Amino acid sequence: MTRIEFHFNAPERLQYACRLLRKAHGRGLSLGVVGSEAALRQLDAALWTFSETDFLPHSTAADAQDVQDASPIRFHVDPLQLSGMDVLVNLGDDVPQGFEKFERLIEIVATDDHGRMTARQRWRHYTAQGYDLLQHDLSKVSAP
Repeated sequence: MTRIEFHFNAPERLQYACRLLRKAHGRGLSLGVVGSEAALRQLDAALWTFSETDFLPHSTAADAQDVQDASPIRFHVDPLQLSGMDVLVNLGDDVPQGFEKFERLIEIVATDDHGRMTARQRWRHYTAQGYDLLQHDLSKVSAP
């Protein structure tokens, strides 16, 4: 069964996502990131600027298929296109289709009202499906 984690109270959602991806990549995990086209473009730009010393190899749906296949971090608006990855990171508002095919799903929740509201809806969906959810309150712990 997929392990589902909610990382909530992320004051800088994209910066937190960058650090989370860096940490997971450092552990040798393959990561799929799903969200809106705008969110994925912003994350792509953030990965190029968040650290002067780290490079996280990643690809988007616009990249050639061989580049995508070789990338340990892949972005796509359609989570079904991210099959075979260890972890799915959701930056979207909806429950990602096919999430149960991943070992782990991480929901990053910002502090804004819209983000909290949509996260609550996803939380209810997962619990109704019988998942035990883990929660990480980022206001109480240090970043990854």
